[in-house]
Amino acid sequence: MSLEEIHPNQTDPLCLDHGRYYAQLFAPSVNNDVIMNDVQNMLRVRTEPVEEEGVENSGRLVQPGAGARSSTSLKYNTSETRGVPLPTSSKKLVGRAFEENTKVIWSLLMDDEVSTIGIYGMGGVGKTTILQHIHNELLQRQDICDHVWWVTVSQDFSINRLQNLIAKRLHLDLSSEDDDLHRAAKLSEKLRKKQKWILILDDLWNYFELDEVGIPVLLKGCKLIMTTRSETICLRMACHHKIKVKLLSEGEAWTLFMEKLGRDITLLPEVKGIAKDIAGECAGLPLGIIAVAGSLRGVDDPHEWRNTLNKLRESEFRDIDEKVFRLLRFSYDQLGDLALKQCLLYCALFPEDDMIEREELIGYLIDEGIIKGKRSRGDAFDEGHTMLNRLENVCLLENAKIKYDDIRRVKMHDLIRDMAIRILLENSQGMVKAGAQLKELPDAEEWTENLTRVSLMENMIEEIPSTHSPRCPYLSTLLLCQNRWLGFIADSFFKQLHGLQVLDLSWTGIENLPDSVSDLVSLTALLLKHTNIRHVPSLKKLRALKRLDLSGTQALAKMPQGMECLTNLRYLRMNGCGEKEFPSGILPTLSHLQVFVLEKFTKAPTTVKGKEVGSLRKLETLECHFKGFSDFVEYLRSRDGILSLSTYKILVGKVGRYLEQLMEHFPSKTVGLGNLSINGDRDFQVKFLNGIQGLICECIDARSLCDVLSLENATELERISIRKCHNMESLVSSSWFCSAPPRLPSYNGIFSSLKRFYCYNCESMKKLFPLVLLPNLINLERIEVNECEKMEEIIGTTNEESSTSNSITEVILPKLITLKLSWLPELKSICSAKLICNSLEDISVMSCKKLKRMPICLPLLENGQPSPPPSLKEINAYPKKWWESVVEWEHPNAKDVLRPFVN
Repeated sequence: MSLEEIHPNQTDPLCLDHGRYYAQLFAPSVNNDVIMNDVQNMLRVRTEPVEEEGVENSGRLVQPGAGARSSTSLKYNTSETRGVPLPTSSKKLVGRAFEENTKVIWSLLMDDEVSTIGIYGMGGVGKTTILQHIHNELLQRQDICDHVWWVTVSQDFSINRLQNLIAKRLHLDLSSEDDDLHRAAKLSEKLRKKQKWILILDDLWNYFELDEVGIPVLLKGCKLIMTTRSETICLRMACHHKIKVKLLSEGEAWTLFMEKLGRDITLLPEVKGIAKDIAGECAGLPLGIIAVAGSLRGVDDPHEWRNTLNKLRESEFRDIDEKVFRLLRFSYDQLGDLALKQCLLYCALFPEDDMIEREELIGYLIDEGIIKGKRSRGDAFDEGHTMLNRLENVCLLENAKIKYDDIRRVKMHDLIRDMAIRILLENSQGMVKAGAQLKELPDAEEWTENLTRVSLMENMIEEIPSTHSPRCPYLSTLLLCQNRWLGFIADSFFKQLHGLQVLDLSWTGIENLPDSVSDLVSLTALLLKHTNIRHVPSLKKLRALKRLDLSGTQALAKMPQGMECLTNLRYLRMNGCGEKEFPSGILPTLSHLQVFVLEKFTKAPTTVKGKEVGSLRKLETLECHFKGFSDFVEYLRSRDGILSLSTYKILVGKVGRYLEQLMEHFPSKTVGLGNLSINGDRDFQVKFLNGIQGLICECIDARSLCDVLSLENATELERISIRKCHNMESLVSSSWFCSAPPRLPSYNGIFSSLKRFYCYNCESMKKLFPLVLLPNLINLERIEVNECEKMEEIIGTTNEESSTSNSITEVILPKLITLKLSWLPELKSICSAKLICNSLEDISVMSCKKLKRMPICLPLLENGQPSPPPSLKEINAYPKKWWESVVEWEHPNAKDVLRPFVN
């Protein structure tokens, strides 16, 4: 058995599912008068509403061809036509990123090929401040431009208004023109007469066509710079270059914090540690850091510092700066689409700093009806990913990754989360205490009648006693998941929650679901995954239920009653509760089911009847176990194939733990066959498995892979594992080649997607891949063949193959990384043709004593001598004497070149 095959990654996905980041939740309330007075000192003078992006920094601007100078010490010599310097004395640039961004912008300004530059990033991160400094420096650089114009666009956008703003900077009167087209013509004419100008459009919220406004495109010596929160705006404005302004690092945040606190202040050691924690709580957002540090000026008492930190960590939201909140609220309001707003607010229900799995979040959005009106679950997920992409593009969400993990996640910046929580708390409609380390349920007075959503996920609540019976008639969402120690909920708790629609108790220690849950007739989602649940009351009345998740509930020994009444169910995931066969009559009543996953946690898995699964016409995801091959065939025939399935993991026959482990790590469309007799059945209909990506065969009596599936449908196969199939003589039968000539020479792309192939303990196997199919294996990365006692050729020809195959003398396997051949006593040849495998990293040939030739061609140097493949790491060979004295390579000097790699 290959450990790599079972565990291709060294990270257990279950561990990742457990691994949420625990964090303190809310933020503080600080002296708003102090903050606002401080912010007023930073504001630039203007009459239009603006996005304030104050950033302070001790860094200095370095311009091409000019010495470094302090922006506060510049003596401006400007004319009316060149513009007026903007106030930046309180906004010094801090951090390497800002310095690098500034240098990049300067280099682009010097590049005649770049006419439009987009600068994007989260509100309050410092886009405007960077450009203010550059604007002021540009006023001094007459060699770069003759005119610099700054226009604040803001969210109140229209073509007409933008034309007026630009015209005002140009001293152009457009008041006599009502038609936008003629206004654009006049504006364009004016700009064309100017030479060497730079137009800065700050705080752009909408994209537009430049010629509609009257801005000439690609005018030599002229440039357009814009700031926006959305990368999409940069793309749609066809910016030649775009720059993302990121959050401050921990060190940069501390530098900015101390700059704003005051350079001459020396903090007591006790206070300094607290101050660093406070700076960290602002999570790298410059405006948040500025506001908090400003509110602490002149504070010496450690108790006050500690109290501020506690408020930052414990209060329901950071009231650190109403201007910050207003900017973030503008971003939220600008979303426009109600569903998009609801999606953002839903992210605030997760703990602070949580890396939220996209799939999990979208599942909630479907449960809540935020995503609705989609014909299929796949379409709903496409909509969900689109929504999250839009929120990332406008910098309200961040893309989040965990090392060694391909799961897509998003993260919500703390200040944006605080803003969202504040919106949720309006009219007392939300209670969010996720990750707050609660050991008890919130007090009764917090359960107000107006509540609609409550998130208590990821706490340490142990029980909900009978003294709790909240009267919340409008409560639709209750998230109690990730309370690991929650083992008991009194029946009284749900008595007055008749409007509840989403109830999540996943990852808790709950053993008995209260009987009162049976009366929650509005419930659309009941999530109990990975709990210790032993008893689920009757579900007969829950006819509105659309998602029921009982996955990972190993202790559940009895099928819940009333499941046949769940006629609106779209999603069902559970184990068989110890049943040998899924009870008849339930599945045919679940005609709307889109996801059906029947897990196995016992030695005797629960099987399903093929005809009943085939009756689920809307099914998109299927994971189940058919008792025998006839059941599988019955499913395929009743379903006319599984063309509608987007994912499937289907087990057929008697399977062991080995096969089950492989299924977990194989692609999303995989079939596993175990202990089956299918050799004589030519009408088994597996040819309908279009799009199959993974195939596992263990202890089946097929003579070749052609007896298992129709090879015409194998064009998307990525992994094949064959084990203990003792009747199998070759991968492709000779009879198949007799019917194949019309498809020569490409054979219709068969195996063209194959990446990994494993063959173990097949006693009769003599040949694997036919030579004629070798050119198709352009994506093959790994070959493992182990303990096949009759194996003679890995890649060879058959008598039935056409003569064209014999003309193949050289084949390139461009992606082959691993070749492992072990305990093959009859192996005489790997391939009759020469193999070019320049991506090889690992070669292992163990106990293959009849093998005399390695057909792998090594790269040649200019002098004609061979060199190791640049990626090669090691060669494992046994026995060493045979390897040294018998095995020959294509080039006579190859063995000497490769000797340092041999173990």
